[in-house]
Amino acid sequence: MSKYKIAWLPGDGVGIEVLEAAKIVLDKLKLDAEYIHGDIGWEFWCQEGDALPQRTVDLLYEVDAAMFGAITSKPVKDAEAELAKDLKGKGLIYRSPIVRMRQTFDLYTCLRPCKAYPGNPLNFKENIDMVIFRENTEDLYAGVEFNPVPPTLSVTLSNLSKNFAPFKNLKPDEYAISCKINTKKGSERIIRAAFEFARKFKRKKVTVVHKANVVRATDGLFFEIAKSVAKEYPEIQMDDANIDAMTMWLLKNPLSYDVLVAPNLYGDVISDLAAQLVGGLGFGCSGNIGNDLAVFEPSHGSAPKYAGMYKVNPIATILAAKMMLDWLGETDMGARLEKATAEVILDGKVRTYDMGGSNKTLDIANAVADKL
Repeated sequence: MSKYKIAWLPGDGVGIEVLEAAKIVLDKLKLDAEYIHGDIGWEFWCQEGDALPQRTVDLLYEVDAAMFGAITSKPVKDAEAELAKDLKGKGLIYRSPIVRMRQTFDLYTCLRPCKAYPGNPLNFKENIDMVIFRENTEDLYAGVEFNPVPPTLSVTLSNLSKNFAPFKNLKPDEYAISCKINTKKGSERIIRAAFEFARKFKRKKVTVVHKANVVRATDGLFFEIAKSVAKEYPEIQMDDANIDAMTMWLLKNPLSYDVLVAPNLYGDVISDLAAQLVGGLGFGCSGNIGNDLAVFEPSHGSAPKYAGMYKVNPIATILAAKMMLDWLGETDMGARLEKATAEVILDGKVRTYDMGGSNKTLDIANAVADKL
């Protein structure tokens, strides 16, 4: 029997190809694992009306970790909506399966390291090394949305929101609502995770990203909890910045940042920005981490125009595999994998199109495997 059971979730488009690359390096490391395929993505929504079938949910309850490729999320076309209607007897709204997965398994930490590896021609600046903690289950991604707005909710909002005059003149089908929900529990555990990481790895500063000066209730709660938690870590500096200013400062002074923590949407914004500082989404690895399960992925999408071409950079997925190894406790393997990947980047002999080369996805994987 294998030591680990790993759910293997290729998804759509290039997700299949980058996971193939990750498997090459994991096999070379001889990780003692059984890899179990799971169905997920746009194809299964179109075929079955469910992008995250129950059989895949059941699988995830049985494994130690999961590797996830990418999924296609797009507006539902009329024909696809009709297909779902035929399957289920009613129209369905497509919802991202990765968001459902995060909420179903309470994968509340989205961990995104952003590191400038020497020799990468796409680095904005050398020596960037920041880690972003993004709350992964709440905020504007909570999925509590209304379009059209139910009449009872419309009346309630009209009564409660005295300062927002448009409610008095709009009909329920003339506006939409997405609820931003931050809880004390959700805010505290992601903020504490950031400070614990900083303490464990001797990072010097945690920056809290918010917009509490305008979004006073939800972001105000997040910021107040951050100030309270920070008192328990006196050796670690805490500062804060509004999300709009943060995007400017990350470009101007990226070396000033160490660990950042943010609610869901803001964390999504700054993690993609930070990924571009270190080479783009081809280098952006991500971990969705809970207490009992973690799902690791590249932060890029399915890039359907490149599907089947084996063109895209798999380094983000290979580094996501490194994150999985660390989470499983196989830190020596993880360190070997990162070292081999860094050597391939520094050598500059094997590069995909985004790095100015002409090599294919699996060329990168084989080059990393050769150095293990």
